[in-house]
Amino acid sequence: MSALILALAAGAVVGVALGALGGGGSVLAVPALVYLLGFTPVAATTASLVVVGVTSAAALAAHAREGRVRWGTGLLFAAAGTVPAMLGGAAAGRMPDTVLTGGFAVVAAVAAIRMLRPPPATEPHRPPRPGRAAAAGAGLGAVTGVLGVGGGFLAVPALVGVVGLRMRAAVGTSLLVITVNSLAALASRAGTADGLDWALVGPFAGAAILGAWDGKRLATKVSGPALQRIFALVLLAVATFMLMDAVAV
Repeated sequence: MSALILALAAGAVVGVALGALGGGGSVLAVPALVYLLGFTPVAATTASLVVVGVTSAAALAAHAREGRVRWGTGLLFAAAGTVPAMLGGAAAGRMPDTVLTGGFAVVAAVAAIRMLRPPPATEPHRPPRPGRAAAAGAGLGAVTGVLGVGGGFLAVPALVGVVGLRMRAAVGTSLLVITVNSLAALASRAGTADGLDWALVGPFAGAAILGAWDGKRLATKVSGPALQRIFALVLLAVATFMLMDAVAV
C-alpha cells in the first residue's frame, strides 16, 4: 500500500474520531505518522500539530456559527498556555526519541483511562477561578507543545471543572484553545517543520477534516458511550505498544 493511501486512511480515521467524540481523536495522529508513515517522533509531533491546528480551526468555525464558543474565556485560557506551548515545542526538538515516544504513550494511556471512566455527576455552574484556570491553561499548552496533541481530552474537563463552562460551550471553546496552542507550538518548531514531507502531511490533514464530518454523522447513529469505549480501548492498546517500543530501545 502506498504512503499516500496510508496517509489518507489514517487522516480519515483521526478525523472520524474527532468528529464523533469531540476530542481525543488527534492522539492517534502521532502513532499513525510514526508507525505507518515512517516519521521520526520529532517530525511526527510537528506534523501532528499541523493536522490538529487545521482540523480544530475548521471545527471551530462550525461551533462558532452555533454560538458555542466563549471567545473571551477561550483566549484568556489559551494565553496562559501560549508561552508553555512555545517552550514545549522548542524543547521537543532536543529530546531523545525514546523520551518523546514514552511521554506520548503515557499521555495517550491517561486519555484512554479518562474515557473509560464513567462521566462525573452534573455539577452546578460555578464562577471561574483565575489562578487554577491559568495553571490548567499553562499545563495544556505545555502538553500540546511537547507532544503535538490537541489535548481536547484535557481541555474540556478543565473548561468545565475549573473555568465553569457548560459542556457544549466547553467543547466549542476548547477548539479555540487547541488552535491557538497548536499555532504557538508550531511557531517555535520552524526548524523541524522545514523537513516535513508535505506530500503526506497535506493529504493527512485534508482527510482528517473530511473525516470529522463523517464522524459527526456517525455520532448520531451510534451511542456516544459505546463509541467512546471502543476508541478508548484502541487508544489504550496503541499506548501500550508505544510504551513497550520506547522501553525496548
